[in-house]
Amino acid sequence: MSIDKYNSEGYYDPTAYEAMSIIEKEERALRAFRPIIYICSPFSGDVEGNVRAAQGYSRYAVDNGYIPVAPHLLFPQFLNDDNPAERQLGLFFGNALMSKCSEVWVFGSIISAGMEAEIKRAKWKNYRLRYFTENCEEVQV
Repeated sequence: MSIDKYNSEGYYDPTAYEAMSIIEKEERALRAFRPIIYICSPFSGDVEGNVRAAQGYSRYAVDNGYIPVAPHLLFPQFLNDDNPAERQLGLFFGNALMSKCSEVWVFGSIISAGMEAEIKRAKWKNYRLRYFTENCEEVQV
């Protein structure tokens, strides 16, 4: 702890020490807090390019103080997106994760069918939506 129990004149000052300790603890907690956000971007089509883009969008979120959740980077590792039943399962899992996020960030000018379903759900649930270009520049919709 960087707070001294003694005042500038060298006298023990427990009241000031306790107050300053509480303030320091609260400031540390605020610096550690990172809201969880949902990354909504294309997956199908150019899968390799879209995965790279989603990784970049996730990095952008981290660099700006957020914890990104990008289900389309996770679930295709063990679910087959070409299998309609497994695709639906992945979308269901994504919706469950979306409910734990404080915001939904939509990236890119192309809205895929999966993204459209995610956006529709976010609006229906009244989640905060933010839109970004492919270059991570926020746009107002």
